Amino acid sequence: MLAAELTPGKIKKRMQDEEAVKILIVDDNENNLLSMEVILENESYSFYKATSGKEALRILLKEEDFSVILLDVKMPIMDGYETAQLILQRDKLKYIPIIFITAQDYEDESVYKGYEAGGVDFILKPINPEILRAKVSVFTELHRKNQLLRKQEEQLKAINEDLIHVSEDLERRVLERTIELENVNYELKSLNLSKDKFISVISHDLRTPLTSLLASSENLSRHGGNLPPERIKMFSDIINKTSKKILNQLNELVDWAKSQREKTNFNPEKINLAKAVNEALDLLRTNAVQKRIKVENNIDPDVYVNVDTLMFRSILQNLVSNAIKFTPHGGKSVCVNAKRVDNMVEVSIQDYGVGMHQDTRELLFDGYSKVSVDGTNQEKGTGLGLLLVKDFVTQHGGLIKVESELGKGTCFSFTIPSA
Repeated sequence: MLAAELTPGKIKKRMQDEEAVKILIVDDNENNLLSMEVILENESYSFYKATSGKEALRILLKEEDFSVILLDVKMPIMDGYETAQLILQRDKLKYIPIIFITAQDYEDESVYKGYEAGGVDFILKPINPEILRAKVSVFTELHRKNQLLRKQEEQLKAINEDLIHVSEDLERRVLERTIELENVNYELKSLNLSKDKFISVISHDLRTPLTSLLASSENLSRHGGNLPPERIKMFSDIINKTSKKILNQLNELVDWAKSQREKTNFNPEKINLAKAVNEALDLLRTNAVQKRIKVENNIDPDVYVNVDTLMFRSILQNLVSNAIKFTPHGGKSVCVNAKRVDNMVEVSIQDYGVGMHQDTRELLFDGYSKVSVDGTNQEKGTGLGLLLVKDFVTQHGGLIKVESELGKGTCFSFTIPSA
């Protein structure tokens, strides 16, 4: 409702409705209904009256927030006990206190039947006005406090759910940051190894030919005018041959530097593939849960492979994290499967995400190409993670390939030695 529509009169009426204590009186005798209304006449009470159990149920279909129900026991067709049982079958009504009005004595059997039907108390006819007012006052106040407690419980539940969502979001961010830091760590290690290799090549492989090159050029520079032709040709050949050698070595260094990786600390061992996959997926499951994506490990528990465990974990986490990343929220599952191929085991990671263009697939393992998955400028990556994956797979003597269809998903497959 707009603020302009909330007139002072409507605001006052709304406040009165919220503060009013609603009481349902059920009795087949209209005189009794009037009598109880007169006894309970109070500005904070709002009365609803019914002359039968069926009529009371009709009222309760439209109005639910009653503070107390005064229910006559003896009524034709449907007595008070039957009416109470039907009322309490609805979850929204089961918290309303029911006080039975009876002309019978408080016999044990009647009392037990009333409490079993859901009543909280009895009032004996003829009605004592003071007793009626006192009991109604007590139970309406209790009902009001119970409603307040339930609202507070609902608020606490909502707050708790919000805290859970915040916690899950923080876990997801920590996980993403952890994976990023792991990838950065690999990249930094690679760059450091590149630097060491470069220094080693310069200090050892190139020092000797450069010394020879300098000596030959110095001889030509100092004594070229006095040297016979055969000596000049000798020094010229040395310079030419040495220059080619240095150029070749520099080309090799450039090719190696592009890979940004060094094959060191390779320690393969026999491991259970399904167990290793589960361990590798542990860090990724929270992220998958937040996106409502199921990660399935469909590998036979009897399959064993011979791999470097750290490298294998890196391979799997890179590929699975990419699969989760490029699968929309609430998408289908990401599946990890395996099958034997000769003396190797082929592991595949299948997702049903956005897929990729053919042009993108051709550039995936080029460490210097920044490509997008769907041909747009979204979700661009450096390619260093996949380059690391390719290098690790290659160190195991395996191959890696990718199959993808735009809009339908991607499957990365790589081979590792079977044990």
